[in-house]
Amino acid sequence: MKAPILLLLACAAWGQDAVPAGRKTFESRCSVCHGADGNGGEMGPAIARRVPNLTDVQLRTTILEGLPARGMPAVDVSAADLPPLFAFLRSLRPRGGFGFRPYAASARLTNGTTLEGTIVSEGFDEAALRTSADNRIHLLRKVDGATFREVTSETDWPSYNGDIGGNRYAKQTQIDKSNVSRVAPRWMFTLPNVSGLQSTPIVVDGVMYVTAGNECYALDAGTGHPIWHYQRPRTRGITGGGAGGANRGAAYADGRVFMNADNAHLIALNRADGTLLWDTEVADSHLNYSASSAPLAVGSLVITGTAGGEEGARGTIAAFDQKTGKEVWRFWTVPAAGEPLSETWKGKGIEHGSATAWFTGVYDASTDTLFWQTGNPGEDYNGDDRLGDNLYSDCILALDPNTGKLKWHYQTTPHDLWDWDTTETPLVIDANWQGQPRKLLVQGNRNGFFYVFDRTSGKLLLAKQFLKELTWAKGIGSDGRPILVPGQEPSAAGTRVCPSQDGATNWYSPSWNPATGLFYMQTNEKCSVYTKRDEDFKLGRSFLGGAQRVDSAPSPRRLLRAIDLETGAVKWEVPEFGAANSWGGTLATATGLVFYGEDSGAFVAADAVTGKTLWTLHLNANWHASPMAYQFDGKELIGIVVGSTVMALGLAE
Repeated sequence: MKAPILLLLACAAWGQDAVPAGRKTFESRCSVCHGADGNGGEMGPAIARRVPNLTDVQLRTTILEGLPARGMPAVDVSAADLPPLFAFLRSLRPRGGFGFRPYAASARLTNGTTLEGTIVSEGFDEAALRTSADNRIHLLRKVDGATFREVTSETDWPSYNGDIGGNRYAKQTQIDKSNVSRVAPRWMFTLPNVSGLQSTPIVVDGVMYVTAGNECYALDAGTGHPIWHYQRPRTRGITGGGAGGANRGAAYADGRVFMNADNAHLIALNRADGTLLWDTEVADSHLNYSASSAPLAVGSLVITGTAGGEEGARGTIAAFDQKTGKEVWRFWTVPAAGEPLSETWKGKGIEHGSATAWFTGVYDASTDTLFWQTGNPGEDYNGDDRLGDNLYSDCILALDPNTGKLKWHYQTTPHDLWDWDTTETPLVIDANWQGQPRKLLVQGNRNGFFYVFDRTSGKLLLAKQFLKELTWAKGIGSDGRPILVPGQEPSAAGTRVCPSQDGATNWYSPSWNPATGLFYMQTNEKCSVYTKRDEDFKLGRSFLGGAQRVDSAPSPRRLLRAIDLETGAVKWEVPEFGAANSWGGTLATATGLVFYGEDSGAFVAADAVTGKTLWTLHLNANWHASPMAYQFDGKELIGIVVGSTVMALGLAE
């Protein structure tokens, strides 16, 4: 009797409609596409979830001008009819995921038990039931008309890199060199109204969470069927990475899904239904802050940085209580004037020094240390007002995760003039070093050098060039500082420098295989011509102090490289096909494979020992995300995000 009662309540709510004039306008002009209740129709998408949150100005513009790029025509509505139409639009209420109406139900399982709760998602041979007692999602598969089989994931991927130490190493063994040729798509899910997704999905207890700008979808990780969808309006007037809708993923802990909103707010969602649990401002978006990357859950805290480096926002890393969202500690990556290390900024540049910690860090439980990377100083290409090393820009920071206190730091590019953030993922690796076990931290850097540290002390053990053409430095000295080549600073006439502004590598994920002892990294062989100019800081605008363009010589090339951990030598490399303008990362597996997004748009599996191509799937994509892996219902799956689609691949049956 519960389901009919819910339907009666819904009908009663419609009977109390206080905006009949707006309803009439909507039904005559809009319902043919969007449905009479705004939950979608044959010719148009559901709008009930997003439209009520838009301002009157946004609604007026959308209605009268349309959205030509999305196929929505302009609608002719009189000025007198607009206010009641707005009122009706704000009365719309969304159904469940993608128009599904949840209903009360019980499900009898093959083991004889019965689940009581609400069916929140239902497909051809599947359902997702949220139990009333513990607000938990159960994924079900139909066995016959009366019974279900419960399924889940046996191996999860709970954080951006799977392993909180950053290794992107899949330990599952089903997909190997002998059968990788049988890998094929198992399911796909396309996110509406988005493109160029940069997210790495996470998987916890059989549910996949994938993000876009201010959106999070919960999917059945075995079929891709949607369970719930959280969305908030995109923030107008912001700058930086968040302004373009970039979002690289979520973190999970203790029943909560954490993600950054575009306006530098950190939010927590209930993992079972997507409801907002808390919303905390990390930094003021009116001061050029935004956010685009996944936070990191460590212990009882969730930790994040912000974007805004190209806009002169002062870098910060902050930790928040997972349950309440209350700030616990904050580390500023640029000292205030008069504070220790402010002497590394000579001039007024310290006022807008950037060094934002915009990408996701890693954590080492064995030393209880948080490692976070920082961006370049501002202005990007003009250092006249910031003479000195400009700490803590372009640094790897070792922090106490409980207090935010600094343990040690290393600066890869002092007084950076080329926008070479040190934001590439550092990997926490335990391996033999010169015959002895050692706790290492390893990074392939945007400046063209491969670094190995003792992560306990911060001692630099190795720094080795991995590019063929690198013009700005002759090497790294015994003091850990680069040996600079004169005349490589940006100039008014333009200075050619290698690597390019995109870097020898970038934020796309590297990986590590302990069996081969190799570090796998996507790299670029290309150079930039850097120009310099005087520029004043202004809110709402970039703060670059110049510009750069990719040089035509050498012809830009992307290569997958495997680097020996102990020597820094390139063991093998695979030239890719394209303009070195893709952003796909790597995934290493225990079975000796490396999966990566190839520059031409293909998804490829290579032999981890030799680099030989073993399997290819032509997706014709401009990659902006890195692969991951998990095991669901006994089957190993490789997850990728490409364009606007999430895809899971596994062995063909």
